[in-house]
Amino acid sequence: MTGTLARSAVLSDLEVYVTAEGRAELVKQVRAKIDELGIKYIYYQFVSVTGRIVGKGIPSDHWEVTAERGFQLVYGSTANLFIDRHRNYIGYGPEASELVGIPDPETFCQLPWDKRVARVFCVCFRNREEKVNPGGHLTSDCRGNLKIIHDQFKTEHNGLHLRHGCEPEMMWLKKGPDGKPAGGATHPYCYHIDQFEELRPVFMRVIEYSQAMGLDMIQGDHEDAPGQLELNFMFDDALRTCDRLTTYRQICAQVAREFNLIACFMTKPFMGVSASGCHHNLSLWRGGSEVLNELHNDPLPGMAGTFSYLKGGENTFLPDGEVKRKPGPIGLNCIGGVIEHLGALTAIGCSTVNSYRRLWDTGYWAPVYADWGYQNRTCGLRVSAPGRFEYRAVDSMVNPYLMASALLKAFDDGIKRNLDPGEPEERNIYEAMEAGKQVKKLPMSLGESLERLAADEVIKSALPEEMYQVYNWYKRDEWEKFLATVTDWDTETYLDCLP
Repeated sequence: MTGTLARSAVLSDLEVYVTAEGRAELVKQVRAKIDELGIKYIYYQFVSVTGRIVGKGIPSDHWEVTAERGFQLVYGSTANLFIDRHRNYIGYGPEASELVGIPDPETFCQLPWDKRVARVFCVCFRNREEKVNPGGHLTSDCRGNLKIIHDQFKTEHNGLHLRHGCEPEMMWLKKGPDGKPAGGATHPYCYHIDQFEELRPVFMRVIEYSQAMGLDMIQGDHEDAPGQLELNFMFDDALRTCDRLTTYRQICAQVAREFNLIACFMTKPFMGVSASGCHHNLSLWRGGSEVLNELHNDPLPGMAGTFSYLKGGENTFLPDGEVKRKPGPIGLNCIGGVIEHLGALTAIGCSTVNSYRRLWDTGYWAPVYADWGYQNRTCGLRVSAPGRFEYRAVDSMVNPYLMASALLKAFDDGIKRNLDPGEPEERNIYEAMEAGKQVKKLPMSLGESLERLAADEVIKSALPEEMYQVYNWYKRDEWEKFLATVTDWDTETYLDCLP
């Protein structure tokens, strides 16, 4: 990835970034792509605290100037420019300055549904005219934070880096005459090819667009909720996986418009069937090299960085002892770190009020207990294959950049403190508890998980400075709005309970 967010004694973070070695050549390569592909307009996008894609659109004629000078947008856009229940803008007031968004040239890619338009991901900085830290890294930029945190992790652990893949479940819902959901587009039959086939026009369009934007799609199936699909893409370097999950969501939203459906990433729209998770499969590596995967695109509809994958090297999670399933020492330390901080991590992976419907609706394999095991879906972590483990306390609403940053901090703590996760649990966790095993439970509400996050300095460090302030403000307000709301359940339960 181009650029560095390291501070300089002379230059601001922003100036260091735009003058980084090799960036000028990448800017020229993007201009060549613009001309080759006939691009007229560019979305300059970054990701808000909740994972929403925000930014600005600018004609491609202004690429060079924007690549150097960036664009400006209010600081509060990092919190969706939403107001809290007291009518205050979350994170930043109207008197705050405007951020500067600087594009990462290697993420430039044409939109396959309108080939006149392209997108590029950006990193956010403080305004150049700020009195304090002008041009400094904007700490409420979750994508920029991940770049910094991952670079620090690599430096402190002799080149160790996170590669991960995710399993993005979501639901395709029918749209009623009023534009609101009218049930799933298919029946809730897990792995049924007939139900998968019913959504074939939809998922084939998703796959077509995904391959055109650098996602190497590897497998998919119909899951066990109405209209629920899981379409997976190849794992990679942490930042690119986060960018690709964000891109995947953008693609699904577009395909939904084309088919007059709703692409639903809400975690639990229906009780009594499975929710939508987003399990993360994690491993730490050393070495490796970039390999271009053109995905049958000719010409390549974007920069090589968008279509490259980090391959090879040493997977430090692979078993190195007699027990062929048991991760090596680094992997065990990382599992120990995650178990140690699972309560606070839940505030990031299960980030909405609705997320906890998934944990309360028992019998659907949602993780509730802080333990680990081999292929054991009753635990918060499972070793899903030699060389990786699956983090399960994460759902479809996750902000992937915050999640990756928080997991890196848990790994860092586990390695530095040599944390031992204990022996893997091979029993059903509920049977083990009946037999007397003491197991910690995950937080069971957004409010409780935010309390666990507030008390955990390790995971809080994944949300540095303004990032934690904005996230905590946004999510506590979300929880308080829920508590201050009269729901259908209230009226159904209490309306005629007396006399």
